[in-house]
Amino acid sequence: MRLGRAGTIEVVLPFDAVTQAQLRSVRPRGHWRSRQGCWEFPLEAAVVLSSRFGSRFAIDPELRRWFDWLAHPLPPLPPHRELVRSAALEAPLPDGRQLFAHQRAAVRWLLARRGALLADAMGLGKTLTALAAARALVRAADCRIAVIAPAGLHGHWRQEGAALGLQLELLSWARLPNDLPPAGTVLIADEAHYAQNLSAARTQAFLRLARHPRLRAVWLLSGTPMKNGRPSQLFPLLAAIGHPLARDQRAFEERYCQGHWREQPGGVRHWQAVGATHLEELHRFTRPLLLHRRKADCLDLPPKQRHLLPVELAQAEAQGFQHRLQLTVDEYRRRAAAGEVRRDAEALAVFTALRQIGAEYKLPAAAALVSPLLRQGESVLVFCTYLAVAKLLQARLGGSLLTGELPPPERQRVVDRFQAGAEQLLISTYGAGGLGFTLHRARHVVLLDRPWTPGDAEQAEDRCHRIGMQGSLHCHWLQLGVADQLVDGLIASKAQRIALLLPRRSTALQRQALPQMVRQLLAEW
Repeated sequence: MRLGRAGTIEVVLPFDAVTQAQLRSVRPRGHWRSRQGCWEFPLEAAVVLSSRFGSRFAIDPELRRWFDWLAHPLPPLPPHRELVRSAALEAPLPDGRQLFAHQRAAVRWLLARRGALLADAMGLGKTLTALAAARALVRAADCRIAVIAPAGLHGHWRQEGAALGLQLELLSWARLPNDLPPAGTVLIADEAHYAQNLSAARTQAFLRLARHPRLRAVWLLSGTPMKNGRPSQLFPLLAAIGHPLARDQRAFEERYCQGHWREQPGGVRHWQAVGATHLEELHRFTRPLLLHRRKADCLDLPPKQRHLLPVELAQAEAQGFQHRLQLTVDEYRRRAAAGEVRRDAEALAVFTALRQIGAEYKLPAAAALVSPLLRQGESVLVFCTYLAVAKLLQARLGGSLLTGELPPPERQRVVDRFQAGAEQLLISTYGAGGLGFTLHRARHVVLLDRPWTPGDAEQAEDRCHRIGMQGSLHCHWLQLGVADQLVDGLIASKAQRIALLLPRRSTALQRQALPQMVRQLLAEW
């Protein structure tokens, strides 16, 4: 028996019908993982496995240590009312700020749960809320606080922790440790949607920490708990907080992800679970451990207005656009004929090229939109997908550039300069600037193109639509032809799924499959 990469118990053995039958009878139920060649059991089965098979199977030292911790758990936490009293929610923070009413309510909600997912909309102060709740556990049970966050946000977490007088252990999603100290730990996972792929090593390392026997609480923060509108992405988050729905992955995927076996060429069967169904039921079952509130429910923020701005090309520009795209298609077909790329992926390859070339051809329209705003003294934030396009726009308009090429400390300095008014224009890629930063000085956000997921588009806009903003926020979506219309339609389709999981009102789901949308696009082209 050994400790699995995701914090489960793995039992490895040669085939023996009697032992196999005994393992099938263990409760909580285990599952045979054919790829790993072992049985996998949840930690809750530790007592049964140790008593029945401890003398027959060698137990790895790491798993034996976890068994000892499970047999000798940490002392229980004080009652909820005492934890809330320790939080001192009405008292001003050391830096003079006061928690908002919705933050105080969320702190009380977190302190009532050892595993929870705080899925408030971006800009509602989830960082400060989680730290205020963790501070109560530190005061009541002398806990450590470990925060998992993208490296670029460590400075923000360090700043907020200092505002509450807390010492934080900051961990990066790229380098998660294998273990936690024996003392009690409060684990906070910021941007928890980084762990939405169950097969990824990062997700498995995170689940291993989230299931650690010496964990006092695990709180997940994400404004987009289902970024792509797929319930399969929610499953790892439910597993991390110990939700009952996560005990059986196959049953979850069959019920909520349209899981089924699909026949592949050559007669090979492949399990597919990328759909979405029974979302209203999923909402009811996840609601006790998932708190989602919109800004309109909590704050009286100025409105956010979206403006779709069609971009028209002159005849010469349209011919140049068509010529560049045709060259891309011809080059792809040449490579397909040479066996360098897959022939059946031509539609998506053409579509990707269409987006990239289209982004460049929207630069004059973006400059025509942004330049008058800058002359009026407005602060403007521009987002785009492609680094090369961002650099071309900066060459036209100037301003600061926020991309993944900058190290995390330098990114924070660029943001600070923009927030302080030293720069009027900030041009950013979605990956670098659409996550975690507060940029509420800008009242105009330009989305040159859109990412694939509604969560990323919403994240980018809400860098500005936050506590402390002044005046309405105007979001300008530049839209060139059917390619942008398709992406925007895809975002709306995925957003409908998310609205069913986190509803405030009944929503009817109307969805069109991506391959069908791409075929229609190419037919129009």
